[in-house]
Amino acid sequence: MIRTRRSAAVLVGLLAMSVMTGPAPALADGEAPVEPPKVELVLDVSGSMRATDIDGRSRISVAQQAFNEVVDALPDETQLGIRVLGATYPGENKERGCQDTQQIVPVGPVDRVQAKAAVATLRPTGFTPVGLALRSAAQDLGTGSTARRIVLITDGEDTCAPPDPCEVARELAAQGTKLVVDTLGLAPDEKVRRQLLCIAAATGGTYTAAQSADELTGRIKQLVDRARDTHTATPAVVAGTPACADAPLLGAGVYSDREKFSEHRWYRVPVHPGQELRASVSVALDRPVNPDHAVLLRAVATDGRELVRGVDAGSGRTDVVSAGLRWSASEEPEDGPSPTPSATTGAEATIVCLVVSNAFAPQPGTQTSPGMPVELTVDVVASSPAPAAPDLGRGWVLLVLLTVVGLLAGLASGMLSRWWLATWREK
Repeated sequence: MIRTRRSAAVLVGLLAMSVMTGPAPALADGEAPVEPPKVELVLDVSGSMRATDIDGRSRISVAQQAFNEVVDALPDETQLGIRVLGATYPGENKERGCQDTQQIVPVGPVDRVQAKAAVATLRPTGFTPVGLALRSAAQDLGTGSTARRIVLITDGEDTCAPPDPCEVARELAAQGTKLVVDTLGLAPDEKVRRQLLCIAAATGGTYTAAQSADELTGRIKQLVDRARDTHTATPAVVAGTPACADAPLLGAGVYSDREKFSEHRWYRVPVHPGQELRASVSVALDRPVNPDHAVLLRAVATDGRELVRGVDAGSGRTDVVSAGLRWSASEEPEDGPSPTPSATTGAEATIVCLVVSNAFAPQPGTQTSPGMPVELTVDVVASSPAPAAPDLGRGWVLLVLLTVVGLLAGLASGMLSRWWLATWREK
């Protein structure tokens, strides 16, 4: 899923929809969560963490200091767990070493003394089973009505695939588990960076390269705080269809879906007279795609006529492409689609079909299933017509007006030039 770290086209102010006839629109869950935010820190304790290249200190000692400071500053309502990988098996048997991951602090209210003591005893030891650790961390956090967060801190790429950590991240995202993985890289390595970017993008998370103790501590604190601030904004899972007729009926809210390469996904939104539909979509590029790509969001009438289309836009991130649109029921011409009467107010609602399309092409060897994460934001508000502008006329009227303006401008310019020349000659 695509998380709150989201695109330039995301809309604000989601409002409740009016009551409509037919099947009730799907609504994003707006109730207050009953469970606290949950976070699990996953720390790489493999042999490479002995390297002393961060402020002249070993990577593991910097990570331990950061953990201690984060635990001390942890909000009381946040439930925290800690899992390690490569921390216990020092041998050369890869099969055994690639099973080396343990949860040293269970997810729950934190005993700060116990948590810091558990982290202090860690010593860099073995292999780097990142994929297995991510899958286990997801199980540690369990399921629930709100989003959960994994913060992965590592200095190297997975040395144990399969399972490939990027594929594990896509697998977790495809399950609709409301799980976000943020990644922190401790080594300036391009392969590690690409792998951590892929893991983060697949789940709507972020990637950060931490090159100092202060950067690592500050970033972990920020991510833990973000879990507290954003765990209530979980998109509702919805499945778009290949055609409008049987598409899900949506109300105002945020929704997540999956879309395959070059696919079209359809949804329906009822819009009453005097209301304006505002919609945006973001697609996360969680796997390698060819450079030329785009996302298109269209509003279409039930008879197939296009009402308006949104142009894709950059969001400041290279792993997300977004598009947005606005359409008002007052813009519909007289021969527009048949409206649907409201059983409660007698007002007529127009069913608008939203179509999400993409022009992505996978690079050779890229898996195409599951589809890429899609986040759709829908809002229906009171119409806000654009301010009236001066009417310059149309056709011959406009042509005559432009001719007169051009003639007057030419005369004024000529008179000014003659005056300037006369003045210059007198001097």
